[in-house]
Amino acid sequence: MNELLELAVSAHGGLERWKRIRSIDVSLIISGQLLEVKGFPEHQQTKVTIDADRPRTVMEPYGEEGARGIYTPGRVWIESRDDGREIVELKEPRASFAGHVRDTRWDQLQRLYFLGYAMWNYLATPFILVRDGFDIQELAPHDEDGERWRVLQVRYPKDIPTHCDTQQFYFNSDGILKRIDYTTDVLGGVASHYLYDPKNFAGLIVPTRRRVVQRTPAGPKITGITAVFLDYLDVQIHDR
Repeated sequence: MNELLELAVSAHGGLERWKRIRSIDVSLIISGQLLEVKGFPEHQQTKVTIDADRPRTVMEPYGEEGARGIYTPGRVWIESRDDGREIVELKEPRASFAGHVRDTRWDQLQRLYFLGYAMWNYLATPFILVRDGFDIQELAPHDEDGERWRVLQVRYPKDIPTHCDTQQFYFNSDGILKRIDYTTDVLGGVASHYLYDPKNFAGLIVPTRRRVVQRTPAGPKITGITAVFLDYLDVQIHDR
């Protein structure tokens, strides 16, 4: 394993702790200018549950009252929380974003796909980076906020849905993830994603606030508009 990745995995709870986890629940508030542009101006409080082993996310409540949304890479759907009755579905959801630009409106299923794959990646990182198929390379260090951060460039395998194929991860001297740089392929946005206030939940170190901002050739607009803000209210870890 890459030495920096090994440090990061250890700093966030360790691989052995991760292997014992079946799922993670996060109660959170989702807001931001990006979702407003996409047609969802309200701040949404919801619960997100991810599977640790595979890309699968459940959001509840989602969409209409009494419903929940379920994300998988090849299909997303909204179903009744009472009896599991399917209300609406979208197969091959990523293909539905073809031709989209930042101002293109989303429907509820497209938002579900975006939030579903994003939340799964956020909660499973850095642990999924040790899987076969990831190409890991350490870049030159980066100075920011009075600290020197080490940088991993990660190329994702095709079977992991994520924002884009190649991303950069910034870790402080303790191995804690501080920032991620990526391009959001489904809308063409160039972003820097900052992580704050890490806390220990049953042995897993989880950032409890995330802020995504626009990135320009001169660097992130950290005093500008927040594209997406995630405020974690509670985290529950479920072991096997």
